This record gives sequence, structure tokens and C-alpha cells, in this order.
Amino acid sequence: MLYMIFFIVPNICLDLMAKRKEGNFFSPGNAKRPRQEELDDFDKDGDEDECTVSFTNGTSTLTAAEVGIIESIQLRNFMCHSMLGPFKFGSNVNFVVGNNGSGKSAVLTALIVGLGGKAVATNRGSSLKGFVKDGQNSADISITLRNRGDDAYRASVYGDSIIVQQHISMDGSRSYKLKSETGALVSTRKEELIGILDHFNIQVDNPVSVLTQEMSKQFLQSKNEGDKYKFFMKATQLEQMKEDYSYIMETKERTKEQINQGEERLTELKRQCLEKEERFQSIAGLSTMKTNLEYLKHEMAWAVVNEIEKQLNAIRDNIKIGEDRAARLERKTEEQQVRLNEAEKKYKDIQDKLEKISQETNARAPECMALKADLTSKKRAYNEAEVLYNHSLNEYRALKKDDEQLCKRIEELRKSADQSLEPERLERQKKISWLKERVKVLQDQESSVNQEIEQFQQAVEKDKEEHTRIKREELDVKNTLNYNQRQLKELKDSKTDRLKRFGPHVPALLEAIDDAYRRGHFTYKPVGPLGACIHLRDTELALAIESCLKGLLQAYCCHNHADERVLQALMKRFYSPGTSRPQIIVSEFRNEVYDVRHRAAYHPEFPTVLTALEIDNAVVTNSLIDMRSIETVLLIKNNSVARAVMQSQKPPKNCREAFTADGDQVFAGRYYSSEYTRPKFLSRDVDSEISDLENEVENKKAQISNLQQHLSALEKDIKHNEELLRRCQLHYKELKMKIRRSISEIRELENIEEHQSVDIATLEDEAQENKIKMKMVEKNMEQQKENMEHFKSLKIEAENKYDAIKQKINQLSELADPLKDELNLADSEVDNQKRGKQHYEDKQKEHLDTLNKKKRELDMKEKELEEKMSQARQICPERIEVKKSASILDKEINRLRQKIQAEHASHGDREEIMRQYQEARETYLDLDNKVRTLKRFIKLLEEIMTHRYKTYQQFRRCLTLRCKLYFDNLLSQRAYCGKMNFDHKNETLTISVQPGEGNKAAFNDMKALSGGERSFSTVCFILSLWSIAESPFRCLDEFDVYMDMVNRRIAVDMILKMADSQRFRQFILLTPQSMSSLPASKLIRILRMSDPERGQTTLPFRPVSQGEEEDRG
Repeated sequence: MLYMIFFIVPNICLDLMAKRKEGNFFSPGNAKRPRQEELDDFDKDGDEDECTVSFTNGTSTLTAAEVGIIESIQLRNFMCHSMLGPFKFGSNVNFVVGNNGSGKSAVLTALIVGLGGKAVATNRGSSLKGFVKDGQNSADISITLRNRGDDAYRASVYGDSIIVQQHISMDGSRSYKLKSETGALVSTRKEELIGILDHFNIQVDNPVSVLTQEMSKQFLQSKNEGDKYKFFMKATQLEQMKEDYSYIMETKERTKEQINQGEERLTELKRQCLEKEERFQSIAGLSTMKTNLEYLKHEMAWAVVNEIEKQLNAIRDNIKIGEDRAARLERKTEEQQVRLNEAEKKYKDIQDKLEKISQETNARAPECMALKADLTSKKRAYNEAEVLYNHSLNEYRALKKDDEQLCKRIEELRKSADQSLEPERLERQKKISWLKERVKVLQDQESSVNQEIEQFQQAVEKDKEEHTRIKREELDVKNTLNYNQRQLKELKDSKTDRLKRFGPHVPALLEAIDDAYRRGHFTYKPVGPLGACIHLRDTELALAIESCLKGLLQAYCCHNHADERVLQALMKRFYSPGTSRPQIIVSEFRNEVYDVRHRAAYHPEFPTVLTALEIDNAVVTNSLIDMRSIETVLLIKNNSVARAVMQSQKPPKNCREAFTADGDQVFAGRYYSSEYTRPKFLSRDVDSEISDLENEVENKKAQISNLQQHLSALEKDIKHNEELLRRCQLHYKELKMKIRRSISEIRELENIEEHQSVDIATLEDEAQENKIKMKMVEKNMEQQKENMEHFKSLKIEAENKYDAIKQKINQLSELADPLKDELNLADSEVDNQKRGKQHYEDKQKEHLDTLNKKKRELDMKEKELEEKMSQARQICPERIEVKKSASILDKEINRLRQKIQAEHASHGDREEIMRQYQEARETYLDLDNKVRTLKRFIKLLEEIMTHRYKTYQQFRRCLTLRCKLYFDNLLSQRAYCGKMNFDHKNETLTISVQPGEGNKAAFNDMKALSGGERSFSTVCFILSLWSIAESPFRCLDEFDVYMDMVNRRIAVDMILKMADSQRFRQFILLTPQSMSSLPASKLIRILRMSDPERGQTTLPFRPVSQGEEEDRG
């Protein structure tokens, strides 16, 4: 199969190609391959026609080619060659000679690839990456094309030469660089290369211009006459022209179908247009109502402006009144400040007076204390002297009484001195001995009974103490049981309503708050309970956070004191007097959380209460920060770690305290254990809590039962011991009575015996000694009395001094008491004035907030007025006087719109009908215009197609006839005869060649020829095609293969003769022959390739088919 590179066809073929490329009539997306049956109309057998062809063997005088020929080529890392070239080609005939493997075919392959050809077109590989030399990352091809004369391509940019450089990577991709004659880079786009090739009429995929050895062999061995015909059609571009004609015929048929569809559509559109026109004519009566509606809209626009202006005036009046009131409140506040200053001054004066009195009292206090101490010592000395005197007096009186008794006894003894009482004495002595023995026995019994009483008393006391302890423990357990039962009930209720955890009345209270807020009783809706508004990030910290926040979890937040009073009133309905109510925190509601970063505690391991909570409401966060400083409290789960952090080292910055997971509170120097064991409000596992509480309730009940049994046993023991104690005490009393009676009887008996045994003389001596003692005691008593009187005088003096200074201090106290009352009154006055000032400040702030709100409303109304005036001017540029209100105008507009809508309901909207009419009319006219245009186009296309079909047939007949004549002429130069039969209907080409005398031998098919004859016939056929086709250069690879020396010489002469007649074209011939026999000529250039390196064999490429994978790029 012949494989030529480029050809040039006559002007009519160029016209058809230009028509195909410009795409004036059809888009590329609609292109289809021509059908065979459509081509039959074009193919009429016209081998015998009037076309004449002139053939000239004379030498041409044309000059050398100026555009499109190859000046040089250079290869690097291409195929198996590290570097080839650069090869400088002549402008006419170039022979590339060299042994096999020297790189001749590599040059031809590089020419195809370098000018944009695909890898499969070279028959030496299926992918570009196969052309990169083994062991290298890329290959480069550089081709220089001539660009001179009038037909030069962008001569001002490229100059006399165009350098095409291609870079091929290992992955099969390639890139282009198009440079000027000077080497300056002009473009890297493949489209620029395609434009250059089109301008020079270079087609690298056309086998007529470049014939490789492999393709020549395939062509010579081909037995299919249809393949030869296709080769001829493709080489002469008749195949492309045929496809263009077929595509045009298909498009023409499709266009006719579109015209038929358009005509059907035109009929429908015309009917619709007439219907729309009739409806449009029927609704002309709505114009008056719409005009009136527009005028009402104008009035409405300015009526809205008038009403906003009235509202603005009212707001301005309110602002003026508010500013006057603000001034009055300012004066009131200033007056209140003056009164407050006066009250504070009065308070300060009284406080100064009291301070002066206090200082004076404090100054006298040391003297008073000294005098009091002196008085105390004087009183003590006087009391001691008085005691001594009283002791002496008592002693004297006792001695005097004894003296009287002695005298009386002596007198009695003197009267009974002579009587004998010895028997009675002995009886009394015996009885005394018996009584003493009895007393001893009774005392032993008393001691034993007393021990028993002590034992019983200790037992009773111990049992009573145990009873009291058990009773107290029972009460504690009962309280715990009641608390757990209440908590259990709350937990069970909270399963259906979580809010009941915070109290049984909380859901009802929250409903009452919602109702009061809807009624407008609150400025802002109170927030609470706070525990319901927070969520834990770590459930293990629930008890710690509850221990920290405590009652704040049940607290509520109010925006101001007015809201607090309303909430207090609501709480009275649900909390009976005497019961504790939730705390109410009054703090202004803010939407932003306080910025506490500068004062918050921080620890890399432990969170604060603030960071451990998720709080969606800024009011709740701010309230907890205000009331509990939660940003400064750390949460540390482990108790020992908490002690270490807070006490064993310096606490973290800004940290005041910490709480553990057990609820224990840890300060820097103190540690308090929690009284709670489980969280009440923040626990999430309600079922587990209920289960634990139920178990604990049962345990408490069992504990109470045990305690009650113990109490009952103790009460029985106490009762029994008390009975025994009572009996012992009665026995003890009886023994006491018996002992006292016996001792009394003993004393009486002893006194009787003593009186009888005393000697009168002894009594007289005793009486004399007693008198002496009385005199001594009397003298001592007188001395003691003098001392007592002396100390008494000293005491009276000290009392007088102390009373004097005490009186002065009392006088100062009497002066201070009314001042204290005055100070209390002054303090109350200061508090009253402060409350009054705060009241006016609150009133002023509230009033200023209202005033600022009015001013903002004024600004908004002014902006609204500007917008409404702008809108009104857009509706009606001139302001009109409107006497009706906007509401009345709105009603009139609605009534008029209803009338218009009623009309529209019966006839339709005028604008919509008019729009539909215009659209229908425009659609009809547009389609009518398109149909007319397409009809004109079809008519013109049919004329053009008829003309061009005749031209195509004539052109085909001319080319076939010229090819036959050139082929016969070239064969005759060696006395061969040949024949070419074209069957355009069946698309076949039959070539017959007969060596020797044509008249003597029959024609044979080319496959019957020898190798040399077949090669010579192939050269003749190629030269015939060269004679009827145009291209800047022609290439043949090993054109003389299978030729003997005679045929080779004849073929070379024929090629040189044609080259001489076509000096404006370039010929590149590859052959392994030395070509040493060629005549010397400046038009002939021989390029000799170096012998291949030792060990190099044939290249590892194989011929590939068109179906194999194409290269990238």
C-alpha cells in the first residue's frame, strides 16, 4: 500500500475543503460518515470523456522551491540513536544512503512524527514512548522548514525559516516549540503547527508524499483492487471530496424535513396569533379602570407619606416632652444629690462628735480602771480586817457563854455533891457499848447500800444516755428517710417532667410566669430555675457543681426590681408562708457573656465550673459569675490531688477554691467535707438514682426498726433499775435514821455521865482560865476594830474617787446616747436620700432609654419617610394633595382591583394578552422568516451541488486520464506496456503491466511480476500520482528494492528527469546503495549515513495496523 504524505489539488477541490472547514451551513456535531447508497448518484463511469491531458518531457526552467520544503532535520535520543544530524537537505533531489541500521528509516520516521503524525503512521511503533532511546527519559526532534517568497507563513514573525521542535517524554506525551529563523520562541500550541502545515499543504498522514518500505511492500502484495482504488482516491483527495458531497446531501435532506415541520408549525402559529389578536381587541374597555387605578396608586403613595409625616410630628412632640421630663429628672437628681450631701454632712458631724466623746471616754478609762483596782484592793483589806474582828467577836462571845455555863455547872454540882449514882453509871456504860456496836453494823450496811445505789444510778444514767443517743439517732434516720422519700418522689415525678426535680411547684410556677409574660406583666421573661438552664460536660462532676452552686440551682433571674416584685407575687401562690422560696437574682439582662479572661482561674488539667458547664443563655452565665464567681472555682475529681493543688503548693492564679467529685470544698488552708452523697438536680441517670434511693429508703426503714427495738429494751432496763434504785434509797434512808438515833442516844448517855464525873475544882480552874482568855480576846478585838475602821476610811475614800470619775464617764455616756440616736436618724436619712437618688437615677435611666428608643424610632421613621417619598416619586414624580386617608384609598384600590380582576376573569389580563399576542406574532414572523431563508438556502444549495457534482465528475475524469497517460508514458521508457482500469461505480482499480513488447505479449497482473519489475512498476505508479498531485516534498524509502541494476538505473533516471522538470519541489530518496554512479549536478545532494555501531542490530519495531493504540499528543 502506497503511503504518500501531501498533495495539492486544483482550485475546485480547495474550494470544497474551505467550505468543509468553515462550516457555514452545518455544525461539526451533526457530521456523519456518508452512506454508500448516496454515493452511487455521483459515480457514473466516465473513463472515456473529452478531458485532454498534456504531457511534457522537456526540461523545466522553474526556480527552486521557496516554501514548505525541509531544510534540515536533527534527532537526539530517538529510536536507537543518541544523536543524528543535523542533516542539511537540498532544495531538489536528496539521496540518503547508508547501510542497514545506520538511521535512514529513523530520519523518515522522525519526519512523520516531528510534523505531528501519529506513531502508527510510521509502521514502527504503537506509541510515541517507543521512540525514546532505551535508558533515556526523553527524545527530541528538530525540523527546519523553508519560509520564503510571497506565500511565506507570517514572514514578519518567523522570517525565512520555521523551526519545529518536538519533545517526547517517557510517558508518551509530547510538546511543541515553534521558533523563528533566529531561534526566538513564537508558539507552543499544536494548533499553530496545524496552521503552518495547512498553509504549506503538508499532510503527514497522506501516503502519496511519503512511502515507507513496509507500506510499499503491503501495496505491492495487495490483491484487493478495492484497496488500490481507495489508495488512489485518498492520494488525490477525491475521497474527502466525496465524503463532503455526501455530508452535504444528508444535511440538505434534514433541512428539507425541518422546512416541512416549520410549515406545519407555521399554520398552527398563525391560528394562535389570530386568536390572541381577537382577545386583545375584546379587552380595550379596561383602560379607563386601569387609569383610575394608577391615579389611586399615586394618591396612595403620597397618602402614606402624609401619614408617616404625621407620625414623625407626633414622635418629635413626644421627644420634646421627654427631653423636658429628662431635664426635670436631672434637676430632681441634682436636688436629691444636694440633700444626700447634706444628710451625709450631718451624719459626719454627729459621727465626729461621738468620736470626740468616745476619745474622751477612752482617755479616762485607764484612770477609771486604776481607781477601780485600788478600790477593789481597799475593799479586800477592809473585808479581811472585818473578818478578823468578827472572828474575835465571835470568840469572845463563845468564851463568855462558856463562862456562864461553867458557873452554872459548878453551882449544880455543889448542890448534888453528896448523892450516889454509881449503878446508873454502869448501866449507861453498858448501853453505850451496845449502841456503838449497833452503829458500826448499821454503818457497814449503809456503805454497802450506798455502793448499790451508786451502781444502780450509774446503770440508769448509762441507759438514759444510750436511750438519748439512740433517740437522737432515730430522729436523724427518720429525717433522712423523709428527705430520701421526698427526693424519691421528686425523682419519680421528674421522669415525666424534669423540672419537678427543682420543686413540685416549679412546672406550675413556670406556666404562671409564661402567662404573666404573655399578659405583659414582665419587662423581660424571668429565667429559671438556673439548674434547668445548664448542662454538664462531665457527669462525674455533678456532685461537685451542686456543692458549689447549692441554692443557686433553684434560683431565678429578673431584669429589674419591678419584675422581681411580680415574680414574688407569683411565688406566694405556690409557696406557703414559712416555707423557703427560691432565691431571686436581680440583674440587667445582657445578650453577651462577661469577658472574664483576665480574672478567670486556669489550670492545664482541671476545668473551672464555668468551662465545665454548657450554658446557652448569657443571662444565666452572667448571674452565676456575679453570684458565685464560677470562673475562679476549679473542679478536681481526686481529693488528694485537690489537696496537693490547693494546699501543698501555691494555688493557681485567680483560683479561690476547688471542689472534688465527692463534693468536698478545698481552700488554700482549709478543707470541708460535703454533707451530700449524691447529686439531686444535675444527675442524668434518673433510673439509677431512683433504684439507689429505693434501696436506701429500705435500709433506713430497717435501721429505724432496729433502733426502736433497742429503745424498747433500754426503756425496760431503765424502769427495772430505777425500781431497784428506789428500793435501795429507801433502805439507805432507814439506815441513816437508825444511825442518827443511835448516835444521839449515845451522846445523851455520855453527857449524863460526863456531868456526873466532872470535878468541881476542875471546873473552877477552867472558869478562871476562860476569864483570862476573855480579857485577851477582848483586847485583841479592840485592836482589830481599830484596823477595821482604818481600812474602812481608806475604802470610803477610794469609793469617792471612783464614783467621781465614774460619774464623769456616765455624764459622757449620757451625752453620747442622744448623739447615737441622732446618728441612727442621720444614717436612716442618708439611706433614704440614697434610695431617693437611686430612684431618680433609675427613673432617669429608664426615661433616657425610652427617649433614646423614641429617637431611634424617629431616625427609622425619617428613613422610612425618605424611602416612602422616594417610592412615591417613582410612582408619581409630582407631589399631589391627598385629602383621603391611606386606609380609605386602600379600600378603593381593592374595590377597583376586584372589578379589574372580574373583567380579567371574563376576558383575561390586558397586558398578559397583549404580551401573548406580541409573542405569538413575533414567533410566527420569526419562524416564517426562517422557513423562507431555508427554502432559499436549499434552492441555492441544489444549484451549487448540481454545478459542483458536474465539476467533481470532470475533475475525477481528468485525474484518472492523466494518471493513465503518465503511467503508460513512464512504462514505455523501458519498453513496458501497462493498463489502468478505473471502475468508479464498483470502486475498483485494476493495474496490468507487460514487460517487453506490448504487441507480442499479453498483459499480466502486477503480482505475476518479478520483484524488480514490481518495484519498477510501483515507481511508475508513484510518479504518475506525483504528476497529478501537489505537495512541497516527496519521500521514498528504499525505492529500488527488488530491482536489478538495469531497472534501478532506469527508475533513478525517471525520478531525476521528473525532479528536473519540477525544481520547485523537493525529493528525498532513501536507499542502501552508494549512488556513486549519479551524474554530478548542483541539484543533487547525497547524504551518507555512518555505519551502525558494533553489536547494533535491527531496531525492535514491528509494523502495526491502524486499529492499534494511537500515541498521545
